[in-house]
Amino acid sequence: MKRKIIITADGSTSIHLPEWEEQYHSKHGAIQEAKHVFLKSGLDYFVEKNPTQTEIAILEIGFGTGLNALLTALVAEKKNLQIDYTGVEAYPVEMVELEKLNYTKQLSNRNAELYFSKIHQANWEAKQNITTNFALTKQQKFFKNIADSTLHNLVYFDAFGARVQPELWEESIFEIMHNALRKNGVLVTYSAKGSARRAMQKVGFEVERIPGPPGKREMLRATKL
Repeated sequence: MKRKIIITADGSTSIHLPEWEEQYHSKHGAIQEAKHVFLKSGLDYFVEKNPTQTEIAILEIGFGTGLNALLTALVAEKKNLQIDYTGVEAYPVEMVELEKLNYTKQLSNRNAELYFSKIHQANWEAKQNITTNFALTKQQKFFKNIADSTLHNLVYFDAFGARVQPELWEESIFEIMHNALRKNGVLVTYSAKGSARRAMQKVGFEVERIPGPPGKREMLRATKL
């Protein structure tokens, strides 16, 4: 499928899929969307709810460009968290595309470029320490083949939208996510679709609608009770 690099509203890049009229991140701002949905509403929220827990296991559904992993690594270092991060991706982004992304230039952090490079140079299917605070395992597989059981505290659900891949937003996928989470684990996603909320609820999640990132009124956050 043809892909091209685009500039989003906050100046950061994303990958656009013309055939689907879909992109890896919000056109309203790739970095600001990732920070709001996955960092503020996900990681920060979990830390606030569990202030004594410094070791956190995160599962990302749709590793994509590695932006969420990079931002999480930077936060882990800043807040002295120990993050064990698993990123699942069926179709890894090619290095020639990654080299055109401008995240490290947009972020005001002197370590961003080094960490982004290490994230993408890391071998697939093997855990590697990107920093002293952030361990990464990249897995190339379809989401339906995830078999993790009570391993993770937090799920970043960043799959392509239901308009183009509805099969990724069905009960069967959210049941896999529910099984992968530990008790009181949290799932966050940019989506606010009623069908996604109902699918989460049917597999046992407690789901809330919360304010979305710029350009989107609401998003969903789910908790495994």
